[in-house]
Amino acid sequence: MANTLATEQQKTLSESLATARSAKRIRDYQQISLYRDVNPLDWEDWRWQMRNRITKLDQISQVVSLTQAEEDGLKSARGRMAMAVTPYWATLLDPEDPMCPIRRQAIPTADEFKVSPYEMADPCGEDSHSPAPHLVHRYPDRVLLLATESCAMYCRHCTRRRMVGQEEKHDNSVNRWDKAIEYIQSNKKIRDVLISGGDPLTLEDDVLDMLLGRLRAISHLEFLRIGTRVPVTLPQRITEGLVAMLKKHAPIWMSLHFNHPKEITRRTRNACDMLVDAGIPLGSQTVLLKGINDRPSTMRRLMHELLKMRVRPYYIYQCDPARGTQHFRTPVSVGINIMEKMRGHTTGYGVPTYVIDAPGGGGKIPVAPNYILSQAKGKYVLRNYENKVFTYLE
Repeated sequence: MANTLATEQQKTLSESLATARSAKRIRDYQQISLYRDVNPLDWEDWRWQMRNRITKLDQISQVVSLTQAEEDGLKSARGRMAMAVTPYWATLLDPEDPMCPIRRQAIPTADEFKVSPYEMADPCGEDSHSPAPHLVHRYPDRVLLLATESCAMYCRHCTRRRMVGQEEKHDNSVNRWDKAIEYIQSNKKIRDVLISGGDPLTLEDDVLDMLLGRLRAISHLEFLRIGTRVPVTLPQRITEGLVAMLKKHAPIWMSLHFNHPKEITRRTRNACDMLVDAGIPLGSQTVLLKGINDRPSTMRRLMHELLKMRVRPYYIYQCDPARGTQHFRTPVSVGINIMEKMRGHTTGYGVPTYVIDAPGGGGKIPVAPNYILSQAKGKYVLRNYENKVFTYLE
């Protein structure tokens, strides 16, 4: 028992040291030649960050030493899912290490253009469950409202790469959601709306305010959620004005998207603090990604850091079979092993649910280690996290 405790303490210390080393690797933005003369007030302006996203090879080459695979990927990535990296995120990239977990999520590589026969343009079957433009209705009591095609940064593992990434076609008029809202109004079984995209926090405050107000006016809606990665990739967007507007429509829940401990910076903590202090509960959805977070120690450290800033780990997703993402996917056994190393080895609040979004639109299916060894009438034989066996009699 003493040895086990010492081992766990050693793991915790190692994780804390790794987090501290990650924080030290973040560059001051003025160390990057692209941003040497940028005024601090501009740097903290989210609209400036959006206007100055890195989209070209000659820009990103001033931030990192590109590999041949990255150069090839950049030359091929056009149209939807072309590269877009916020200046803030650029400061997190390791300039020399192509295996940097932040860099791999942001810069295209040649691997994106190798398509597996099992991959699909719409792996979650959203288009086939769309009763109105911008709306997905898969579960009986809740719908997904895709409010925009725009994101602050285009993550290379994106499951909606078929539809995001062309802001030049982005429609800022609020009436584009009319048919979706009419459908929600007409279906009284719907009690829960998740607003996603793209990323709804790339909308201006007044546009998002109007959308939330229209939804709040529907009497049978009980639950409004926003799915966003902006607090992670563009924390400057979390302003006092935005928070005050969201609070006006309370209660609102927010699902964030963290994949690696290195994404948790002082700036991100500040953004999450502002949201939580305003009474907005935060959860995090994490995508299991090969070579990025597929080690139990990395995933456990991420969950601990999330809890420390009052973000509840919610889901770990098996990476969807979207076209061009094969190099990010792990075997399912890797995810099950991560859950095995978490359940019982850390606080229950830090243990998310590992799910596979069933290809073709079957919804989220929980996948977990098997703790039931056998069962008979009124009798269950179970194992615990230490592999000790117990019998439960009903």
